[in-house]
Amino acid sequence: MTNAQMQDEKVLPTHRLLRPFLGLPVFYKVLIANSLVIFVGASGGTWLASQLRISPNTSILLVAFVIVGWLVSVALNFVVLQIAFRPLMDLGKVMSRVQVGERSLRAPLTGFDAQADQLAQTFNTMLEAIDESNRLRANQIINAQEQERKRIARELHDETSQVLTSLLISLAVLEESISTQVARDRIAETRRLAHQTLRAIRNLSIDLRPSALDDLGLLPALRWYVKEYQQKFPIEVDFQAPGFKERLPAEMETALYRIVQESLTNIARHAQAHKVSIVLKEDADAVYATITDDGHGFNAEKLQKTPRQERGLGLVGMYERAHLLDGTLTIVSHIGHGTQIEVRIPIPPPTQPKRVITSELLV
Repeated sequence: MTNAQMQDEKVLPTHRLLRPFLGLPVFYKVLIANSLVIFVGASGGTWLASQLRISPNTSILLVAFVIVGWLVSVALNFVVLQIAFRPLMDLGKVMSRVQVGERSLRAPLTGFDAQADQLAQTFNTMLEAIDESNRLRANQIINAQEQERKRIARELHDETSQVLTSLLISLAVLEESISTQVARDRIAETRRLAHQTLRAIRNLSIDLRPSALDDLGLLPALRWYVKEYQQKFPIEVDFQAPGFKERLPAEMETALYRIVQESLTNIARHAQAHKVSIVLKEDADAVYATITDDGHGFNAEKLQKTPRQERGLGLVGMYERAHLLDGTLTIVSHIGHGTQIEVRIPIPPPTQPKRVITSELLV
C-alpha cells in the first residue's frame, strides 16, 4: 500500500467531500472563495436594497449589513486560507526542525494537494541528495585520512626506526671503544634514551595503522592493542570473541578496531574504571561489539541531546563509522553505574553487491 493510499484511509468524511476543492491549486482555491464571498455579498446587498423602504433606519441597516458582510468575508477567507496553506505550513515546520539538526525527518505527503505534495517530494529528494553527498564526501575525507595514516606509519617504521636502530648500534660500538667510565655511563644513558624513543615511535606507528590489522585481521590486532593498553594503564581488560570463524571485510574490521580503540581511550581518560569487558560476536547477519566498564559513568540522555559538533571528535567518529556501514551504535550509561557501548554492523548478503567503504574516521 502506497503512502497516498494510507493517507486516503485516514481522511475524514468532511475532507472527502472537500477533496475536489482541496485538490485545486492554491491560487484557484482563493479565487473561488473570494468570488463566492463577492457573489453572496452583492446578491444579498441587492436583495436587501430592493426590500428596504426609504426610512431613517435604512442607513443603519445598510451599515450593519456591510459590517456583517465584512466579518463573514474575513472569517471565510481565514478558514479557506488555513485549509489552503496548511500543507505549506506543515512543510515549513518540518524544514525548521531539519534546519536545527533533525536530518532524519521527511516532509509528509497530503495525498490530495498536488502542488504541496510536489514541494514536499522535492524537499525530501533534496534531503536524500544532501545525505548521499555528505556520505560521499565523508568517504573521500576518510579515505584521504586513512591513506595519510598509512604513509606516516610506514615512514616512521621504515625510515625513522631504521635511523634510530643504526644510532643504537653506533652507540654500542662507541661504548666498547671508550675506556673512561664516565664517558661509558653517558653513552649508556644516551642508548637508553634512544631505545625509549625507538619504542615510542614504533608504538605511534602501530597506533596510526597497525600492520596486524591488514596482515592478520581484527582479532590479532585487538589482542595486541589490549596487551599494550594494559601495560600503559592499571585497567583489567577481558577480551572475548566467540563465533569468529574467518576474517571480516576490511572496512568492517577497520571500523570495529577504531571503535574499540576509541572506547578504551575514553575509558582511560574519563571513566576511572578498574575493569573493562570487550565481547565481539558474529552471526549470519551482523557483527556485534559490546564494550562495558565499571567506571563512574555519565548522563547518556543528555549526551544524545547535545549537538554532534559538541560531543567531541571521538564520539562523533564512532557514530560515523557505524553509520557509514549501515550499522548502529548505542551508548547506555548512568552516573555511578558504568558505561556500555553496543555496536551492530550488518554483513551484506553474498548475493548482493557490497557497498565499499575503504576507510574510517580519525580517532
